[in-house]
Amino acid sequence: MNPAARPWTAERIAKLSAQDIKQLRANAERLHEAELVALCAQALESARASHVGPRPKTSRTHARKLVARTRAFQARGVWLEDPKSWGGVRKSDGTIVLALWADHVVSSQGECTYLLWRPSTGGARPWSDTAAGKERLAHCRRAMDAGGAEGLLVYGQSLHDCLPEERAHTVYGVDPDTVLAFKVELRGDDYWAVWGKSAVALRQ
Repeated sequence: MNPAARPWTAERIAKLSAQDIKQLRANAERLHEAELVALCAQALESARASHVGPRPKTSRTHARKLVARTRAFQARGVWLEDPKSWGGVRKSDGTIVLALWADHVVSSQGECTYLLWRPSTGGARPWSDTAAGKERLAHCRRAMDAGGAEGLLVYGQSLHDCLPEERAHTVYGVDPDTVLAFKVELRGDDYWAVWGKSAVALRQ
């Protein structure tokens, strides 16, 4: 394995989405990195073994009044330039408002986190290099400068080999009545939304 592939360990690869792993494996095959190809294959096999299909609609989702993403943004004073966008700027006060996939929120020891953007190192996260991904990066940087942002929770069924921002199995909609107030932190090269459980939601 050449030096460019050394940072990739089984543990690091396991943290990627199935789509990212497939892209990484394709790059490794092109570069004839047999060891990295094997690690990717192992990670994909583990992901398939643990995947139990699309998550059914939960009672928590049924209990919410969900609306289309564009309508949820408009309720916060944000008109999206692209209907497929996952973020925008409220013109009245410059606040960044971002849509977050509810099932990807990580809760641990009184803190909630959400990975907003990660670079496509070695082509492992191609969405980050798309127009939507670059827009998310710009929003993250602007939110850091502003000291925070608002978040809207999107509910649906994700695909195990795709980021929901790129493509999802089913999108039920956005809870327009719950707004997250969070800070954006740069951890290494990754941008994370961070907030405490006790101040998760600001009900309108």
